[in-house]
Amino acid sequence: MLPEPFVRWFAERGWSPRTHQLDLLASAQRGNSVLLIAPTGAGKTLAGFLPALTDLAVRPKKRPGEAHRGVHTLYISPLKALAVDIERNLGKPVAEIGLPITMETRTGDTPQHKRARQKLVPPDILLTTPEQLALLIASADAERFFSDLRYIVLDELHSLVTSKRGHLLALGLARLRKFVPDLQAIGLSATVADPDELRHWLVRQSSLPSPLWGGSIREAGRGGGDGQASPPTPTLRVDPPHKGEGNANMADVITVTGGAKPEITILDSEEHVPWAGHSARYAIPDIYEAVRRHRTTLLFVNTRSQAELLFQELWRINEDTLPIALHHGSLDVGQRRRVEKAMADNALRAVVATSTLDLGIDWGDVDLVIHVGAPKGASRLAQRIGRANHRMDEPSRAILVPANRFEVLECRAALEANYLGAQDTPPLLAGALDVLAQHVLGCACAAPFDADELYAEVKGAAPYASLDRDHFDRIVDFVATGGYALRSYERYARIRKTRDGRWRVSNPRIAQQYRLNVGTIIEAPMLNVRYTRTKGKAGAGNAGSVALRGGSVLGKIEEYFVETLSVGDMFLFAGKVLRFEGIRENECYVSTGGGGNVLVPSYAGGKFPLSTYLADQVRGMLADSTRWKALPDQVSDWLRLQQQKSVLPRKEDLLVETFPRGERFYMVAYPFEGRLAHQTLGMLLTRRLERMGAHPLGFVATDYSLGVWALGDLGRMFESKKPSLAELFDEDMLGDDLEAWLADSWLLKRTFRNCAVIAGLIEKRFPGQEKNGRQVTVSADLIYDVLRSHEPDHILLEATRVDAASGLLDVRRLADMLSRIRGRIVHKDLDQISPLAVPIMLEIGKEPVNGEANDRLLLEAADLIEEAMASA
Repeated sequence: MLPEPFVRWFAERGWSPRTHQLDLLASAQRGNSVLLIAPTGAGKTLAGFLPALTDLAVRPKKRPGEAHRGVHTLYISPLKALAVDIERNLGKPVAEIGLPITMETRTGDTPQHKRARQKLVPPDILLTTPEQLALLIASADAERFFSDLRYIVLDELHSLVTSKRGHLLALGLARLRKFVPDLQAIGLSATVADPDELRHWLVRQSSLPSPLWGGSIREAGRGGGDGQASPPTPTLRVDPPHKGEGNANMADVITVTGGAKPEITILDSEEHVPWAGHSARYAIPDIYEAVRRHRTTLLFVNTRSQAELLFQELWRINEDTLPIALHHGSLDVGQRRRVEKAMADNALRAVVATSTLDLGIDWGDVDLVIHVGAPKGASRLAQRIGRANHRMDEPSRAILVPANRFEVLECRAALEANYLGAQDTPPLLAGALDVLAQHVLGCACAAPFDADELYAEVKGAAPYASLDRDHFDRIVDFVATGGYALRSYERYARIRKTRDGRWRVSNPRIAQQYRLNVGTIIEAPMLNVRYTRTKGKAGAGNAGSVALRGGSVLGKIEEYFVETLSVGDMFLFAGKVLRFEGIRENECYVSTGGGGNVLVPSYAGGKFPLSTYLADQVRGMLADSTRWKALPDQVSDWLRLQQQKSVLPRKEDLLVETFPRGERFYMVAYPFEGRLAHQTLGMLLTRRLERMGAHPLGFVATDYSLGVWALGDLGRMFESKKPSLAELFDEDMLGDDLEAWLADSWLLKRTFRNCAVIAGLIEKRFPGQEKNGRQVTVSADLIYDVLRSHEPDHILLEATRVDAASGLLDVRRLADMLSRIRGRIVHKDLDQISPLAVPIMLEIGKEPVNGEANDRLLLEAADLIEEAMASA
C-alpha cells in the first residue's frame, strides 16, 4: 500500500509504519471515510495525511499548458496556530521523501494577496479553518476550486463538532460533497466519549433522532448528559461502516490505546490551600521551582485573566531571569507567532497559555505541563497533558495546582479519570438555526440555489439530518425578508427569487457584507490596545483629555472592562503593567505603567463549565471517606470537621444548609452541577422565595455550590415546611417560573444579539470600519423588542430560546439535577456557618448579584473561617 519512496523514508530512519497508520491508509484506499482515535504522540497527523500523500505521490505530472489543478486535500483545524504547526511538521517528511507537493495555510492571519493567489493557483494541500472554508464555498468559483478535492482531514474533531463552529463546518462539508460526491473525510481525535456520534458526523446523513428545535425553553434544554464518561476502548479496533442498518452509514473507526501512562501529581504545597479564589498565588514559589527543574514547561490556565496574573507573578520572582512567555488569544498575532517560533526553537523555559495551545500543538521539547486551576473536564486534562513528551511511548508529566479546596477534590477526580481512560467530551446538539441562516446566504453568494436541492443538501449534514422542511423554509424566508415584522425594510431583503424559482443575492453589496461577517465565534466587543506617546489627565474618565497618538498594537481587550477605567488606572496586559490613557473610536490607548493598584482584565465567557462526569466524581468523593486518604491533610481535615459540625451528603443527595449571620439569613446548597446551572437555579429560587415572603436579597454561584441570602429566617421556614424544600426545588420551576423570569431578563436579549449577528440580521463589520459593542447591542435590543411585540414566534426568537437553554442557562443539566434529588434533599439548620459553606460565603460581595450592586456583603475572611472552624 505504501509507494516505494515512503518505504525507503521509514527504513532510512529505522522506523516502520504503525499498524493504525497502515489500517487507516487501507480504509481510505477502499474509498471509506475514517475516524482515528489515538493517544497523543501516536502519529495521528501522519496517519491522517498518508492517504493524501501517497495518492499525490503517484499522481501523473501536470502537462505543459494544462490548467492549474484544484485543491487535492483540505485540512481543517480548530486553531490557526495548529494549522501553522502542521505545515511545519508535515513539511519535513514531504521534503525528505522528495514529494512534488505544494502545501499552504489559509487563516484569518493570511495576507490578502496570498489568499488571492491561492484562488488562482491552489496548493495541493490547503491547511485552513472552518471560517475560511465558509468563505471559500461562498465564492463564485468554489466548484472549480474544489473540483479535484479527494480528501478532507479534520483534526481535533471532538473540539470542532460540539459548537456552532461545528455546525458551520458540517454544512460546509455537505456543500463540498455536492461538488465532489465521492469526497472522503478523515477525522482525528485523542479524546472521544462516543465514537459513533463522530462516525455519523463524518459521512452524508439521511436521518437522525428527533431534533431540538421548537418548543419551550424547558423542552429545548432536555437531552443527553454533557459528558458522562465512557470506558476505555480496546487496544486496536477497526470497525467497518454499518451498511443498511436503518440509520445512515457510518465512517470506519480505528481505535488505538496503550502507550505510556501519564505521570500526574497534585501539588502538595506546605502553604495553606485557600478556601476560595482562582489565582493560586499560594503556589507560585512551588510552580517556579518546578519550572527551574525542567527543560520546557507549559503552564495552562482556564482564562486569559489567570494567564496575565500568573505570568506577572512568575516574573516577579524570576531571580534566574528564565525566558518565560505568555500566549493567549487576545494578544497581537505578531507576538503570538514570536512565542510559537521561540517554542519551536527551544528558546523558552516556560509558556503561560490558555486553550490557544492545548490542541495538538507539538512545539519544542516540552517535558512538563502544569495545570493551574481545576481542568473542569477529564478530556480537557488529557488533551493538555498530552502536550508534554509528545511521544506515545514516553509518559507525559503533569502537575495539577488547585486554586482552592474544592478544586483539590476536582483535581483528584480528574487525575483518577485520566488513569481510567475516562472521557467526558460533550454530546452533539441539533444544528443551530442562526448558523443555517448564515449558510443559506453564503450559498446564494456563490450562485443562485434551488430550495429543494439545498434542503436535501443540508439534511446530509449530521447536525441537520432531522431538520424539517417547515423550519428550513422559515429560514429561507428570514434570509429573504427578515421575517413578517421586518419585511417592509429593504435592508433585510438579502436574497430574492428569480423567474426560474432560484434564490440569488439581492445585490453585490450583500455578498461583500457576508464575507466580512462570516463565522460563528462571537467574542465580547473588543478594543485594540495601542501604545501612545501622549499622557491623559488622571481622573478624566475613560475618554481621555488630550489628543492620542498611536503606536504599536499589543492586542485586544474587552470593551466593557475598559469602560470601567479612568485615565491613570493601571492594569495588566500582554505581561506588562500599562497605564490607561483613554479611548478613541475602537482603540484603547495606553502607556507604560508603574506601581499602585494594578487591575487584571476580566474576559466574559472565559470560564469552562464543570463536566457532568467530574461533578459526579466529586460528589462521590465527598460521600466516601475512604477516598480522603489521597487528599492533602488540610483538605481531609476540612471534610472531617464538616462531618462533625453538619453533614456530608451521600452521592445522590442534595445538602441544603441554613444559618444566620449578622442581620441576614443564609441558605447554601451543594448541587455540584456547574456555575451556569447554579446561576439559573439561583435566579429561579430567589423568585420563588420572594413569593413565599422570605425577602431574598441576592445569590452567588460557583461550580460547586449556591448561596442565597435573605431577610427572612430561611431555616425556620423550611423546618416548618412552609414551604418545604421539596416544594422549593420542585421541577415545575422549569415551566412558568423560568418563562416568566426570562421575559424580564437581559439573558435572552444577550443571546438574541449573538444569534442576530451570526444569522446576519445585524452586521458588525463594514468596509474600513466596525460597529462597537454598544452600537451592536442597541441595534439588537431594538429588533428584539419589535419581534417580541409583533412576531413572538419569529424563527430567530426560537433559535434564541434554544441557545439560552443549552448555553447560558444550562436548563438540561438543571432538569437532570432536579430529577436526581427528588426525595433526596437533606436539610441542616445550623446556628452558624459550616466549614463547607466558607468558600461560597467568601464569594459574596465580590460582584453585584441580581442587581444588588449597593447591597454587597463585604465579609471578612478571617472572621468567617474562625467561626466555621471553631470547636463544635
